[in-house]
Amino acid sequence: MSRLLPVILLALGGSVAQADNGSFYFGTGITSNKLHDIVLQGNDFPNIDSTSWKVFIGFRPIRLFAVEADYLDLGSSPTVEGDCTFCCMVACRGTYRSDSQAFVAYALGFLPIPVPFLDIYGKAGLARWKLNGSEFASVVFSDSGIDFAWGVGLQAHISMFGARLEYETFHIRNTSGAKVASLSVFLTLF
Repeated sequence: MSRLLPVILLALGGSVAQADNGSFYFGTGITSNKLHDIVLQGNDFPNIDSTSWKVFIGFRPIRLFAVEADYLDLGSSPTVEGDCTFCCMVACRGTYRSDSQAFVAYALGFLPIPVPFLDIYGKAGLARWKLNGSEFASVVFSDSGIDFAWGVGLQAHISMFGARLEYETFHIRNTSGAKVASLSVFLTLF
């Protein structure tokens, strides 16, 4: 067993060395999303506290740097009833629902730690987000924008397979901002 450990470490080290030649990767994950204090067209919409999904693709040209594009489905709120002001400020009672999604482009920086199968990283970029709200299941309010996004993460990989745990956040107008925690798996192509 003690002779097997150095062989395993060398094999794992070889997979990390491939990153210096450039490697493409893609992955998918499950997310826990929080988007609170949503106000569209003067009406309060329900908070989004949901479990959803994400997909990402990236290129890591050198060991300490990568670029990545993510799609995040931030999920939907439950449909709730409440008071509203609709069309010419007429008071009424209605049902509300909100949902959101984002495309994000990141630059990733990896800490140079001496563990060949583990990476700790930070990421910064721009998020193109969209926030929708529906009232009475037919009238839809929508808002979109581009804002700074950042995150931190930890990933482990063996050969071409890996898993990551990360936290991301970005501002969405008329809300308290998106907060996303995710657990993902990824595959390195070469």
